[in-house]
Amino acid sequence: MWRAYCEATGHEGDCVVIRFGDSPGMAEELAALVLFGPKRATASLAREYGPDEPLPAVGDHVLFLGGDGTPRGIWRTTDVRVGPLTSVTDSFAHDEGEGARTRDSWLADHRAYFSRQAEAEGFAFHDGIETVFERFELVWPR
Repeated sequence: MWRAYCEATGHEGDCVVIRFGDSPGMAEELAALVLFGPKRATASLAREYGPDEPLPAVGDHVLFLGGDGTPRGIWRTTDVRVGPLTSVTDSFAHDEGEGARTRDSWLADHRAYFSRQAEAEGFAFHDGIETVFERFELVWPR
């Protein structure tokens, strides 16, 4: 898919490959929201990045996978902000396109998700945890 995108658009460079969530079902659901629905933002924990994997940056290209690991699409990052989990805005929660699309539902869902991640990886979760708020536009398929 990445090769086809580069050939069709003339883009040169690399992409980041991601799979949403912590299960194949969640990955498939969120990929579908990007492809066919309202999802134009995503959030991750800043602790996931480091020397080998820099924070997302405006202009980055991300190839996202479905639940079975199949490439589903490519987005281009349009905005990145890092801040405490609770600094999420109403507009970001809406743009993430999940659930009720409200700040309250976003916080409830992400507290649950990041708490599972903390338990699995052995770190302390709290509402002030540094979170990466990333917005994007779908660029492939067209």
